[in-house]
Amino acid sequence: MAVAGVSGGGMAGAGLLDRERIIAKPGFNRWLVPPAALAIHLCIGMAYGFSVFWLPLSRALPATDPSCSSLTLVGALFTTACNWRVADLGWIYTLFFVLLGCSAAIWGGWLERVGPRKAGFVSACCWCGGILVAALGVMTHQLWLMWLGAGVIGGVGLGLGYISPVSTLIKWFPDRRGMATGMAIMGFGGGAMIGAPLANLLMGYFKTDTTVGVWQTFVVMALIYFVFMMAGAFGYRIPPAGWRPEGWTPPAAKSAMITTRHVHLRDAHKTKQFWLIWAVLCLNVSAGIGVIGMASPMLQEIFAGSLIGQPSVAFADLDAAQKAQIAAIAAGFTGLLSLFNIGGRFFWASMSDKIGRKNTYFCFFILGIILYALAPTLALMGSKALFVLAFGIILSMYGGGFATIPAYLADIFGTQFVGAIHGRLLTAWATAGIVGPVVVNYIREAQIAAGVAPGPALYTSTMYILAGMLALGLIANAFVKPLSDKWFMSDEEVASLQAKTAAANAGPTGSFGIGKGGFDGKAALAWAAVGLPLLWGVWVTLKSSFALFG
Repeated sequence: MAVAGVSGGGMAGAGLLDRERIIAKPGFNRWLVPPAALAIHLCIGMAYGFSVFWLPLSRALPATDPSCSSLTLVGALFTTACNWRVADLGWIYTLFFVLLGCSAAIWGGWLERVGPRKAGFVSACCWCGGILVAALGVMTHQLWLMWLGAGVIGGVGLGLGYISPVSTLIKWFPDRRGMATGMAIMGFGGGAMIGAPLANLLMGYFKTDTTVGVWQTFVVMALIYFVFMMAGAFGYRIPPAGWRPEGWTPPAAKSAMITTRHVHLRDAHKTKQFWLIWAVLCLNVSAGIGVIGMASPMLQEIFAGSLIGQPSVAFADLDAAQKAQIAAIAAGFTGLLSLFNIGGRFFWASMSDKIGRKNTYFCFFILGIILYALAPTLALMGSKALFVLAFGIILSMYGGGFATIPAYLADIFGTQFVGAIHGRLLTAWATAGIVGPVVVNYIREAQIAAGVAPGPALYTSTMYILAGMLALGLIANAFVKPLSDKWFMSDEEVASLQAKTAAANAGPTGSFGIGKGGFDGKAALAWAAVGLPLLWGVWVTLKSSFALFG
């Protein structure tokens, strides 16, 4: 696994999870840390792939009483006699990202104090424990247990797991910060590429005449994830004070930044620029996250029989075996979106260095509006390739938005408090976790209630509304301007804030024999532990894509 296999340089009496226990000793190879981060992010990234469970769970019970059609959301939380609607299940997806954003903002400071191992340990307990509670909810057919387990407890695990590796990797790779954070964020974006096809395989294995196989799948995946996440948590090490890569010196500030001055954390949220960028992120994420949450059902209902070479067969006319076939193909679609999500995080972040953050977001919004507006036409044309390509590009911009926003904040507010400001801005992600899925799920339910059959028409209004949301984001981005001088700290205030850091770094500096080794045997094993599952996910995704376009 990702465990480093090197004893931490802890103090005598330090607990197994304490920060002092994981200070690296001479001989430690820093290239063992990224696999540890990936082991956690690839597991919690399955949050993006949970839509593969929605349709099976919506058919968990045999034919139910017609009175279930008038079931309220509160009634759905406690019913044991009615099947859950996809929109009711979609709230779990909403809870994921609401709790992720809130927990990241609330416990970011705690993580810095206790270190990444303890945060990773708690994340594993919450994420995997929450999935087990959700399995109990499926067994007893209690939706409130699923909300509490996967959504709330699991959501806290998502937040802690998401932020645990980022600052650690930045400390280990000050010479390659973009690459280091990109590796962790890539893992979160790619988790569904492994998890979605794995979940589909497990549901197929456990499915019987009396069960859809979801609770068993939850249990198995929770156990697998727990092993990997614990390996990642115990693989973390932090560099000692004064450590820096051998031969590296901090670079001078880049003149290309919009500002070289700094805004205090207490003032950042008082500026209109903060809230404009908050809106930019929220609207970009809302559009993308709503699609991710419904990717699997959307593809199945729009293209139905055409996915298996029978274009004349509507979704409602498919038999159980045919629905199982298209569910497997739709899982591949979910994984393919993860590939675009991953690629976009590298491509668009790199592009933003050349064209600027504001122009990059202009690209996101303009291209997104065009593609969402064209999506209904592509669906009516029956063009699977163009439809998938359109949403692939949309998801690349979704991932690219996350990778670009920290630099956007640094451009506007400076670097002194950019980490804390970014933490607060993640509340936009939490808000988007509500807005996006609600828009997609409940418009779908409204269309069904109005008599619209599963097919392209079921999602037409949704696509136009999402395009409208991006238009609002385009306007917000246009109003982002450099801050006036009154918001920046004086040179004396900056010097005072940096005095403690300067004192802390006044001691010896250097590599201390730490960080060397490159891609040695231990690093190769650690990378293989996370790389092989990732390669399997890529292979399954591409294989499913061939079926999708066949």
